[in-house]
Order: sequence, then structure tokens, then C-alpha cells
Amino acid sequence: MAGSLIKIDEEIVTSAVASVSLLGIDSTYDVYMVRYNNVTGTIDNQGFRTRVTVSGTPDTTTNYDVAYKRLRSDTTFSNISATNESSITVGIVGTGTGEINNGVLYLFNFNNASEYSFVTMEPTILDATPTLQGNTGGFVHTVAQACNGLNFYTATGNIDVGAKFTLYGLKK
Repeated sequence: MAGSLIKIDEEIVTSAVASVSLLGIDSTYDVYMVRYNNVTGTIDNQGFRTRVTVSGTPDTTTNYDVAYKRLRSDTTFSNISATNESSITVGIVGTGTGEINNGVLYLFNFNNASEYSFVTMEPTILDATPTLQGNTGGFVHTVAQACNGLNFYTATGNIDVGAKFTLYGLKK
């Protein structure tokens, strides 16, 4: 599998920003992967969210459905689901020592205007308590349109310095 991941876009946060967009999805690859590391926020205990982009602009419509299983180090698992959301929460970010969010997302049908775009997600989160959480599941954008990327942001505040976001194409 050496050489199977082709880097398309990368953003490293060097000063706090409101959002990060990874762009460059087209018909070159059938499947794309996003990897994000060291994501923290400038305001404590905020949702870390994502949306698809259409022609580089985040799609803010209420056309996102999500379902995943949350595994936690402090209690039993939980099942999470929602429909008709305006974004997808992939984790929680904060300002405390050690709070961090990392994850891998696989993107399917993004370049196909006749299908819904969907994403499988595997984020890991260390929150302020500290509780380790791992989610596994996915979301679908219920609009048949071509999407060219993902946009990440926090519910309130900014994404803080040190976060790294990378978009890859998976070589056929």
C-alpha cells in the first residue's frame, strides 16, 4: 500500500482561525481521506464541527444526518444519531491541559453530482475531565450534488494554534 495516499491539501494552524477548509476533491479519486491532529479551541468545551463544501463554500443547509457509537473511558458506550442538522459535531475541543481532538474521515461520492456525499468518521477526543472518547460511525449530506471539500470550525471561538488538517486521495 506504499504510495496509496496522495496529499492534495494541507492546512497547519499557525494563528487561531475561525475555520479551516480542505479543498481539491474532484473526479481523480473515488475515495478521499481527511486526517486532523492536535485540534484544540480558544474557548473551553465547544463542539468541533464540519460541513461539506460546494465550490469552496460550506453548505449550511439542514441536510446532514449522522449516526455513531461513542466509546468512553469513564462509562459505557452510547449511540448518537440526528437528522436534518446544519453541521456535524465530530468532537469537543477545549483549552485545558491535554484536551485534544484527532481523527480520520473517509469521504465517498463527493465528486458525484447524482449521489449523496457520505463520510465515515473515527475521531478520538481527550476532554477536560479527562475522559478519553472514541467515536465510530458516519454522516451523509442528503443532497445529490458534487462537493469539493470539508470545512471545520468550532461552535464558539476559534481553532487554536498547532492543529493540522490534511486531505488525501486514495489511489485506485
